[in-house]
Amino acid sequence: MSVVASERRDAVLAARRLVVKVGSSSISGRNAAQIGPLVDALAAAHARGTEVVLVSSGAIATGMPYLRLDARPDDLATQQAAAAVGQNVLMVRYQDSLDRYGIVAGQVLLTAGDVENPTHRSNAQRAMERLLGLGILPIVNENDTVATHEIRFGDNDRLAALVSELIGADLLVLLSDVDALYTRPPHEPGAELISHVPIGDDLAGVELGDIGSAGVGTGGAGTKIAAAKHAAAGGTPVVLTSTTRVADALGGEAVGTWFDAAPRARRHGG
Repeated sequence: MSVVASERRDAVLAARRLVVKVGSSSISGRNAAQIGPLVDALAAAHARGTEVVLVSSGAIATGMPYLRLDARPDDLATQQAAAAVGQNVLMVRYQDSLDRYGIVAGQVLLTAGDVENPTHRSNAQRAMERLLGLGILPIVNENDTVATHEIRFGDNDRLAALVSELIGADLLVLLSDVDALYTRPPHEPGAELISHVPIGDDLAGVELGDIGSAGVGTGGAGTKIAAAKHAAAGGTPVVLTSTTRVADALGGEAVGTWFDAAPRARRHGG
């Protein structure tokens, strides 16, 4: 094992608090069965004493079949309706899976305004800290039912980075349908896997394509890179990998792409 891989493994296993983000396409539709293995990995980290926060997309995608929709709706009102139905179903699916481990989930719905407004931000932070202190696993999503086009996060990669910053996470894991960041879309000839992104690397040579959209999500490689850089600049290292490799990622294995974090002077609780 290389020095970088060894340091990475140590950092993952030593993380006292971590945020995991999963996209719509990974846990909805034909991939809904991936919720079980995802929960297995989260529960394993929880069992070793790590405080875990899940940022989960998927409310709109999960609600679509119940509204007899074959494609993601374009109009805001129908998106809100799908989210209202889907968020409820999604939480039930997570809790049913978490019941196998005796873990209770807590739903946290945020808008961009909640993070930008100091009072709302403080309230959200206090609620999250209390949930974690009580041994609850917070499941965070954008509040799609009340969010408008003008104030949306736009994607939950950014939300996950902001949540990591909010709670002082020791690690952020961004999951999608692709196992790592590549120099160009991985299906194209000559694409090379990027295993390590040092501090300050602007990734200028990377040709961006979509990651994990599958017609139901809103994120892509660009949003994940931006989110990873935001979290890393704030002192939280990041792993970018596929949902199918989440257990390996949380076990400290050298999977996906690792973003080094800038030094952070003050950690939570210290």
